[in-house]
Formats: sequence, structure tokens, C-alpha cells
Amino acid sequence: MSSQTPPTPPTTPTTPPAAPRIPHMSPEEFRAWGKQAVDFIADYMQRLDSLPVLSGVKPGDIAAALPEHPPADPGVSSHDFFADLERIILPGLTHWQSPNFFAYFPCNSSAPGIIGELLSAGLNVNGMLWATSPAATELETRMLDWMAEMLDLPAHFRSTSATGGGCIQGTASESTLVALLAARHRARLASPTAHLTLYTSTQAHSSIIKAAMIAGLATNPDDRTHIRLIGTDANHAMRPDLLRTAITEDLHAGRFPFYTCATVGTTSSTAIDPIPEIADILHAAAPGCWLHIDAAFAGAACICPEHRWMLRGVEHADSVMFNPHKWLLTNFDCNCFWTRDRSAVTAALSITPEYLRNQATQTGQVIDYRDWQIPLGRRFRALKLWLVIRHYGVEGLRAYIREHIRLAALFEQWVREDERFELAAPRTCSLVCFRLRGQGPGADEANRKLLERINASGRAYLSHTTLRGPDGNDRFVLRMAIGASATQERHTRAAWELIRSLALH
Repeated sequence: MSSQTPPTPPTTPTTPPAAPRIPHMSPEEFRAWGKQAVDFIADYMQRLDSLPVLSGVKPGDIAAALPEHPPADPGVSSHDFFADLERIILPGLTHWQSPNFFAYFPCNSSAPGIIGELLSAGLNVNGMLWATSPAATELETRMLDWMAEMLDLPAHFRSTSATGGGCIQGTASESTLVALLAARHRARLASPTAHLTLYTSTQAHSSIIKAAMIAGLATNPDDRTHIRLIGTDANHAMRPDLLRTAITEDLHAGRFPFYTCATVGTTSSTAIDPIPEIADILHAAAPGCWLHIDAAFAGAACICPEHRWMLRGVEHADSVMFNPHKWLLTNFDCNCFWTRDRSAVTAALSITPEYLRNQATQTGQVIDYRDWQIPLGRRFRALKLWLVIRHYGVEGLRAYIREHIRLAALFEQWVREDERFELAAPRTCSLVCFRLRGQGPGADEANRKLLERINASGRAYLSHTTLRGPDGNDRFVLRMAIGASATQERHTRAAWELIRSLALH
């Protein structure tokens, strides 16, 4: 074997090079830029009503307006930057904060939420450990207890309980995955080699199947080796009898039911799965099966006592979550996740290399939220939730939710009164599913074209889904999701008048 000559190390210069000039912003420049940014956002919020809701650009338009290569020389004037923001970026946005945005589910923001996000960005701490910013951890713990009180969750979900507690995840999808991993850990302790099976309804969010794919329980979205999708009733909620049958069949086949996700407010129609009945089945047939509740959107309504029926049976759940960033005025991203079995969560997710060891953690008296989530690092999200709750107060937030539900009831009434339209699903909170009357492909095409005309107008933005009709076939359905921060009755009424006028064509 021939020897190789090692590379010659670089020579050390006798005179150290001069320190490079790094073009940091001065405090004065930062204040000027910051003021201009805040003014831009405030002006943007004021003119949202006049902007087309849906972006009209074509694929590649934004990229074509941007330089192909990064600038070599430092420095850009605030005038040039904000001019480009106005000229290039705004035309390529779909304005989720528009009062005329009625698609999907809302993605709320508010002035307190924006300020909280700004402060979080400015402080820019990493709250992965208690020791890396004690205030970030302890404020988050208190905010989850505040929110649990607002929802009237059982005591075992509070940080003051012996086994439970809550934390802020980024999204509902992350909470679903965390709960599934905790459930898998607990199941493998009981039966290390068992064939695990999970259960959710055909109307549940796609994030459940995606979580199974990430966890290695599905190779693709259509893999049902470990997944059982349970059929739904006429209201699009999970059928307990079909769940019981599926679990019984799996048990007889030697499989291990380990995770069930019930939905409080399905994505397509905000259907409410019957949690008490589901819990009874699990208790009788599969007592070790983890029950997770996905209340991503509708959970916000449960701060109002009259809507807490949707969470009936939550005391039987192992975990529950909802998104304040959807319908509670807290800027994206902010998901509240609670569990009654924090040991299963941390056992599934904790790993402690030497560089993360510290005295506070070793005392066992602090929470390290990096053990409650997928990534190690975490932003100071509790700050914006704290400011939102303090600014609006519980009663102010309840009034906000109740107004949107009132507007949805009003829109539902208008649909009922127009003989050309029909409701496609029961309304549980602020989503109304409706369509032009008719059956078959022709009716679906008429509804599809109506949706296209609505969205092309720029005056409102709705989305669609498919729901099973009385004849057992799926039908194209329009979704009117009321929940944008600035939406008022006049916007809802204008959207209905637009829909009615375009339905004449």
C-alpha cells in the first residue's frame, strides 16, 4: 500500500488581518426600521378589506421579480425594501387576515398577538430547557393552566396534578404525532412485539395518517396495515358501533389497539365524535388504548360554557389539544396540548446527551419542554398567548367567539331561506357547509363553478370539501368558515349577496 503525504498546513500569517466591518444596524437604524415595519403592518391591517383575498399571480411570477443572485454589497435602504415588499410580495399573498377570508379554518392574528410575537422575536430565547430561560418555561406552564381553566378541563390535565400537564406545540399535527408516540411507547412496554393498530374516523384530519407514516406504522397514505378508518353517521361523526366491531376483530386476530383519535370539530364539517361512547368501548375492550382528542378548531368555542358539550367525555382522554392560532386571536403558531400521562410523553421523546445535562434538570423539580416535543429547540410562544389573554380577558375572548357563531347562524338562516341552496351538514359552531341543490355529477360541477366564480372575484374566499349525501354518495360542498379577526356582519352579508348573485349565472 503506497503512503500518502499529509497535506501541508496553511502558514500562519505574521500579522493578524484587520477585523472585517460587519454591517450591523445601529440602535437608531433599528428603531427607524422597526417603526416603519410596525406602521406597514398597521396600514396593512387597515386596508385588508380593500385587497383581493386570493392572490392572482401565476406560478413563477414572484421568482421572476426577484434577483437571481444575492447582493454582494451590504446595505439596503428601508425605502427600497418596503417598496419591494409592496411591489413583489403583497401581490403574491392570499390575505388570511382579510375580513372576507372564509376558506379552510381561520388563522387568527390580533394586535396583542403581533406585539407578543415581536417581543418573542426580539428576545429570541431558546426555551428547550428550564435552565436556558426559566421564565419561558414557567410562563408557558402557567398559560396552559390558565387555558385549561378557561376550557374547564379536568384537574389531571393541569401542571398541579401528579401525572399530567400541558405545553405549547407548533401545530395540531405535532400534537397528534406526540400523542401517537407516547401511546406507542406505552403499548410497547405492555407488549413489545404486538401488531399495533390505531383508530380514527374517515372524517379525521390527514395528520393522523401522516403521524402513522412518520412513526413507521404506514408506508404510504393508503397503507392500512396498522390503521383503521371508522365510518361515520349521517352527521359525519364516528360511529361507536363500527369502532367496537373493528377493535373486536383486531383483538381476535391478535392485534393490539393502542391509539384512538376522536375529533371535536372535523375539518370538513366540524362534526363532533361521541367521546363518552368511544371511551366506554375502549375501557371495556381495550383498556390500554390511548384516547387522543383533536379539537384543533372547535376547541376554542369551549371557553364558552354553553359550547362545552362538545368536549363531553374529555375526562376519559389521555391527551387533548386545540389551536389558539386558529380561532383565539393568537398568531400562528400556537397549539395547546395537554396530557394526563406526561411520563409516557417524556419517556417516548427524551434523550439527554452530556451537553444538555444541568443541575436544575437533575433536581427533578423543573420541566424541560424539549422532552414534550419532536425538535430540541423551541420559541417563546407563551409570550403572545399571555398578552392576548391579558388584553382581551376571558369575557372578551368569549364575546369574540360568540359573535362569529352568531354570524354563522345568520348565514345558515339565509341558506335555508333561499330555495336554490341546501345545507350539507349540521352546524356545530361557525362553519356552514352548503351547496346548490341537485344530484349527480352535473350538480357537483355547478357547485364547483360557483366556487371558482366566488374566489375569482377577489371579494371573498371560500374552500370546499366532499361529504356523503342522503343517497350515500359523496357530494361537492362549499364551506363558509367564519372566524377571521376582522370579520363583521357586513362582510358576512356581502359574501352571501355575492354568492347569490353569482349563482344566477
